Amino acid sequence: MTDHATISWLALMGLGAFHGINPGMGWLFAVALGMQEKRRGAVYQALLPLAFGHALAVVAAIAVAVVMGVVLPLAVLQWVIAAFLLLLGLSRLLRHRHPRWSGMKVGMGGLTAWSFLMASAHGAGLMVVPLFLGMTMGADHHAHHSMAATNAPLAFLATGVHAAGYLLVTAVVAALVFEKFGVGLLRRAWFNLDRIWAVTLIATGALTLAL
Repeated sequence: MTDHATISWLALMGLGAFHGINPGMGWLFAVALGMQEKRRGAVYQALLPLAFGHALAVVAAIAVAVVMGVVLPLAVLQWVIAAFLLLLGLSRLLRHRHPRWSGMKVGMGGLTAWSFLMASAHGAGLMVVPLFLGMTMGADHHAHHSMAATNAPLAFLATGVHAAGYLLVTAVVAALVFEKFGVGLLRRAWFNLDRIWAVTLIATGALTLAL
């Protein structure tokens, strides 16, 4: 495995870990369910649907990029993805909202759907696409005109690595908040995390153009 490939895989896992830190990406709901049912098990039961919904958002984003790549040159596709990331980041930077966790009640199926929608709305899936494009370009430097030859197993493996990083950090943060800190932690942490998330979206969009 080349150094570039190793860095790409580590970046995928690291990005998943960063997504897991954000309370708006799932661990807040896991903690809320635990408090609602007054048991630790409810927190951990929420983790798999959260991770599955997050992974679906990543798969959907990659699939859209692949479909678009069939009819668009890779350079144009990079600009399209970068523009979406930049606009989404600027939007979140200018209009951030404090999360509402009171009265949250949702089943496992609904939690999967919620996780998918939140990951999509936050641009989590979209942020993985530049890394995936870089990996496919690294595998075939001549594939600049189409994404039609994209390796499907590579897409699923990339999603799995990213989801593993997300699940690990989400589980750790949810456990710490439920067992020790409490949701009052958000009064101090949410604002900064939201700003960091927006800046990261913008930075990812800018870096997409450097592939």
